[in-house]
Parts: sequence; structure tokens; C-alpha cells
Amino acid sequence: MRQSTTTAGIDTGKHSLDVALDTSDKTLKADNSPEGWRQIARFLKANNVRRAAIEASGGYEQGVLAHLRDQGLTVLHLQPMQVKAFARYTLKRAKNDRLDARLIAQCAARLKARKAPDKRLAKLASHLTYIEQIEEDIVRFQGRLEHTRDPRIKADIRKHIVAFRDLLKAEKKQLAAELKASPDLARRLDLVRSIPGIGERTAIALVIRMPELGEISREEAAALAGLAPFDDDSGKHNGHRHIAGGRARLRRSLYAAAFPAAFHWNTALIDLYARLTARGRTHKSALVACARKLLVYANTVVQRGTPWQTKTAST
Repeated sequence: MRQSTTTAGIDTGKHSLDVALDTSDKTLKADNSPEGWRQIARFLKANNVRRAAIEASGGYEQGVLAHLRDQGLTVLHLQPMQVKAFARYTLKRAKNDRLDARLIAQCAARLKARKAPDKRLAKLASHLTYIEQIEEDIVRFQGRLEHTRDPRIKADIRKHIVAFRDLLKAEKKQLAAELKASPDLARRLDLVRSIPGIGERTAIALVIRMPELGEISREEAAALAGLAPFDDDSGKHNGHRHIAGGRARLRRSLYAAAFPAAFHWNTALIDLYARLTARGRTHKSALVACARKLLVYANTVVQRGTPWQTKTAST
């Protein structure tokens, strides 16, 4: 009998969760609720499962993910791209919730073990997402303001924008204080902030959304953020390189920082942008490369444990 080697996969729905094992036909369907999470934990322990995986699913997976980790289980948080790639590799085409859970289990069983995630970052990530949603609300209301002619409605929209901006300022201040309360995270934040062109907002996003900084290669960091260029070549056809997948919110933060950094704040990126556009690269393509460089620099300073120096740009 296999002991403690079975891997479980969990397929997430808004209201329900499907669980399957990689080594047997045993399955479980439970509500996506605290009672359902406890039911899943009992099922996994009864089947000697110490390692499980769940696919990112718009936040609906966060409750069961946190509960199972609190119960001492190792739970991998997989990107949809990973599971889809594994399905193509294994020629799995049939699809339902139970089969999806089994597929997730089989995919996770073949992945290398990772160290347990930092529980502090889950709470900080949730707070950062709230801040990003407030920023998105401000952009939406600004769009409404531009297309509204009624004076009463325009005044009402302006009030909402002011209120959102005040809320955003307060939440950003609180998040920064929460992060800096942990000396190790504060030190990491200072290292990332030392890079010209990365302000506190972007540095916070990097520290929270990429805890792997300093422990992975530059190629792995770029792939995790969805900033790694993929080839599209076949025979004599040379297609355009493109990026895909990865951590979308982190990628947006880096892209937003890269624009001013490549024109004003970081001499290495200013030179990089000029070289790439001179070779015929588009504005967007050059900015993606600059965003990728910012991430590489962040990974480097954390890895070395020393603040940015101008010569770092040549690494």
C-alpha cells in the first residue's frame, strides 16, 4: 500500500468543489463552504494524502486553499496554463469536474515539491487586490466623466472619484505599514525600491506577488510573471515573439512602471528602449522588454542582498 504519496486534485466552482486522486478512482464532491472544506480535509487524510493541488479560479479557491494549508497539507496553487499544457501533453480531451480534478492531481504529482508558502503574503495579497480594484474603479469613473454631459451627474461622478482617491491613499498607507511590520519583508522592499524606476507601489506588488524573488533564475522569474518571450517559428517561418500566461496583476504593475522608467528614471532601461526601437521593435514590445528587465533587476538585488548599483544593469 502506498503511504503519503498520493496526490489530490481539486476542481473549483463557485458553489462546489470536486476532489480526485491521482492513484485511484476515489472522488468527492463537497460544497465550497467551511463545512465542505472540513469534509475535504477529512477525505484527504483518510486517503493518506499530504499533497494536493488546486487551480487558480478567480479567487473561489482561496478559502479551501487556506483551510487545507492550515491543516498541514502541502497545497500547490497551479496556473490554468500549467494544467492545460499537461492536458495537451497527455492527450486528455474529455472534460467534466471530476475529470478536471483528476487531471489537476496528475499534473501536480509530476511537479517538483515547493517549500510551504508564506502565510503572511496571502493576507497582504488580498489587501493589494482590493487596492488594485479601487484603482480600476477610479479609471472606470473617469471614463464615465469624459462621456457625461449632465452637470448633476458629472458632479456626482466627481464626488465618487474623490472618495475613491481618499480610500486608495488610506489603503495604500495601511498596506505599506502591514508589510513593513515584518523586518524581512521590509528589507526585501527596500532592496527592490533601490532600483531606479521602481516606486513603493510597484515594489510592494513585487514583494507580495513574487515571493520567489532571489531564489529563482531570471528566466523562471520572467515566465512566472508572464513576461518571457515565446518563439513562434516553424520551418522557414519566423513568427513574432509573444508573451502569455503568468501573474497578470504583477505583470500590469511592472508594465506600468516600465513606461516612465524607460523614459526618465532608469538609464539602463532608457538605453535598452532606444536600442530596441532603433532595431525596429514596436513601442509595446520594447516596453515589455523593459518590464522584464525591471523584474530581472529585482530578482538580482534580492538574490545578492545588496541595493541596486549602476553596474547591476550589465548583469
